[in-house]
Formats: sequence, structure tokens, C-alpha cells
Amino acid sequence: MTSSATPVPAVAVALAPAESRARTGGPGDESNVLEHILGWTLVVVLAVLVTRLGLM
Repeated sequence: MTSSATPVPAVAVALAPAESRARTGGPGDESNVLEHILGWTLVVVLAVLVTRLGLM
């Protein structure tokens, strides 16, 4: 039994234009203010928890 669809070679995928690829959240993406605020809030909460529990 043969498949009618032909597989895409790995070289063609690797050489595809960058704009057609999915975004991965790397340094080129737009920054999200809410994301930064939530991230720093998590850092502060963890720091308070560590100091309250005497782990450091």
C-alpha cells in the first residue's frame, strides 16, 4: 500500500522562511507587560516564602 502524499524533506523544512514558522517566544517577540509583572510577583513571593521558612 502506497501513500499518495509525498513527505517534505528535512532540508526544505530547515530552509523555510522564518516568517512562515511558528513563534517560539524567543527574544524577538513583543514583550508583554502583564507577563513581566506576574513573573516578578512570583519571584517576590518565592523570596518571601524562602526567608519565612528559614531555608536560606
